[in-house]
Amino acid sequence: MELSAGAGLAGLEKTYTFNLSGHVLHSIFWQSLSPDGDLGDSITEHFGSFEAFQEQLTTATVQGSGWGILAWEHLARRLVVEQVCDHHGNVGMNTTPLLGFDAWEHAYYLQYRNVRPDYVEKLWSLINWDDVNARFAAAKGA
Repeated sequence: MELSAGAGLAGLEKTYTFNLSGHVLHSIFWQSLSPDGDLGDSITEHFGSFEAFQEQLTTATVQGSGWGILAWEHLARRLVVEQVCDHHGNVGMNTTPLLGFDAWEHAYYLQYRNVRPDYVEKLWSLINWDDVNARFAAAKGA
């Protein structure tokens, strides 16, 4: 079976998007995992409370297949929680990812088996808020 030029380009675009987004999200994930820092005021402003934000990101991560993301939405100039299926699709859609929770099985299965909520709960104690704050400041200034 021979592929047309259009089909080959579509396949290449999907592969490129998948790998580029995967690189971006994994880079953020690994740099954000260590304790300390505070993003407080903006989280409270955009979500009502830290607990409300935490619940939204936890839900997006536990129920999703891919990633739960805290992102800066440039047009509305506000923080949003996104669910990124696999790891392509949302990145680059007028949001800048600030914090990502990897919900792919490779991230948690060996230690947590099929108990993804326990894995997500542990992630909350590992966030490097200084790194997230730096991403936030850069995104707001862009």
